[in-house]
Amino acid sequence: MGIVLGANQYGKAENRLVRIYRENTRHEIRDVTVSTALRGDFTDAHLAGDQARVLPTDTQKNTCYAFAKEHGLREIEDYALTLARHFVDDVEPVTGATIAVDELGWQRAQEHDHTWVRTGPEVRTTEVVADASGAVVTSGLKDLVLLKSTGSEFAGFLTDEYTTLAETHDRIMSTSLVATWSYTGTDVDWDKTWADVRTILVERFANVHSLALQQTLWEMGRAVLEAHPAIASISLSAPNKHHFLVDLAPFGLENPGEVFYAADRPYGLIEAVVTRS
Repeated sequence: MGIVLGANQYGKAENRLVRIYRENTRHEIRDVTVSTALRGDFTDAHLAGDQARVLPTDTQKNTCYAFAKEHGLREIEDYALTLARHFVDDVEPVTGATIAVDELGWQRAQEHDHTWVRTGPEVRTTEVVADASGAVVTSGLKDLVLLKSTGSEFAGFLTDEYTTLAETHDRIMSTSLVATWSYTGTDVDWDKTWADVRTILVERFANVHSLALQQTLWEMGRAVLEAHPAIASISLSAPNKHHFLVDLAPFGLENPGEVFYAADRPYGLIEAVVTRS
């Protein structure tokens, strides 16, 4: 039985990049983390240590920074597409590239022209995979923390001899949502679409009377696909951030659903892909 080199790629991970636009007195900011990964015939580098066909990861890092100036960094999808196409089209050994970009959000401080406040843990994401056949764009978000204090149930579930969980028809439901959606093409208004998808996800989480977090994810995903024909599918991952009612009886106090212990682990992890048939 022979031994051969399998699939491989290499790149520069997590390049921190902040782009300030100063065309006028009201500045703009984009704050991103960029990761590159290149694929091609790099067999000699692995088997013989021959680097003749290897574009250094340091060069990839430099390209990320240079392109933020030369080509601009407005919508992260366009920026990632430009980088991916450059590596595939202009670097001879490269046959495929993946560019992943995470964007941190900033909000103007009292509408100040050049001062911002970080908007929280939420991160906007995109990943572009490109090769000779074209490019596939996936956008998304992560660490979108949501909580509703009622309108959620969990009952009628399967039980066995190890089940201790009580049914409930009124509970806190909270999650730190990760969502990614893939597009059918690249002729998309990225910022507008991303903002609208986020709005739909939050609205459905808030307004669907949830019999289970699984049901909520389905309703969120279905609403996104119904509203955006350019989106082929959406993947949703939602840890169930459990909140347990604290027993205040030892202190002579009633607790009618008002004081909770917020547990960080372990947690249920609910995941689903909603796609077109």
